Amino acid sequence: MILGVPLDEIVWLAHAIVIGAVVTGLLAGLFGVGGGLIIVPVLYEMFRVLAVPEELRMQLSLGTSFAIIVPTTIRSYLVHRTKGAVMTEVVRQWALPSVVGVAIGSFVAAIAPGAAFKIVFVLFVNAIAFKLLFGRESWRLGDELPGRAVMVGYGGLLGLISTLVGVSGGALCNMFLALYGTPSHKAVATAAGIGVPVTLAATIGYVIAGWGREAQLPPFSIGFVSLIGVMLIAPISSFTATYGARLAHALPGRRLEIAFGLFLLAASARFLASLVW
Repeated sequence: MILGVPLDEIVWLAHAIVIGAVVTGLLAGLFGVGGGLIIVPVLYEMFRVLAVPEELRMQLSLGTSFAIIVPTTIRSYLVHRTKGAVMTEVVRQWALPSVVGVAIGSFVAAIAPGAAFKIVFVLFVNAIAFKLLFGRESWRLGDELPGRAVMVGYGGLLGLISTLVGVSGGALCNMFLALYGTPSHKAVATAAGIGVPVTLAATIGYVIAGWGREAQLPPFSIGFVSLIGVMLIAPISSFTATYGARLAHALPGRRLEIAFGLFLLAASARFLASLVW
């Protein structure tokens, strides 16, 4: 027993944290996503062991996940930028409106029940996976990206939805750019770029949302962000993100889409099962 927790449970949890951190980094680089789909369940289990109240556990997992994703996303973005694949104009157009969307999402996430997060997650992930796996070249909204007004609106929506489901926005960014004929590698690289302002803003948002409730949370928590969780996972995931980004540029675009689609379906199935059972 360590601090009242059985040793075998601590060992199991340590393995889960390390594996989750490695996979998070690889996914961030490979698909341009932050890795929150993997790390949130790991954090949720960690906070269960630490006896965090159930009504606050999901918020703490989401906020900590965003804090962990920040360095991971930055490293992924820097590698993609060296490859010249980031569409910088798109990132500039989406940066500010996505932060506004994150601000709204942070407020909603602080008061919404846990089941609401899961329902939104399952719906949007399945839509994206369907497009990636079964979409055709003819499924397009246009051959060029829309005007500034539409891009600004989409940036705000991207930030809002990303905050509610605990991701950096890479999945939504990939789907949108694909509907306008953007090559997979450019879409992935640009998704990593927009993930930087989204994760930074979401981290701040969850700190504010949980401010003053630290007495109910584990030691060294700032709002809904656990510094212990960040220190355990961020260094590993940030390191492995570089290798994921390099692998993305070595794979054919269609294989990248199929792999991403299958991954999203697997993540969706986990949350759907938790809603049923």
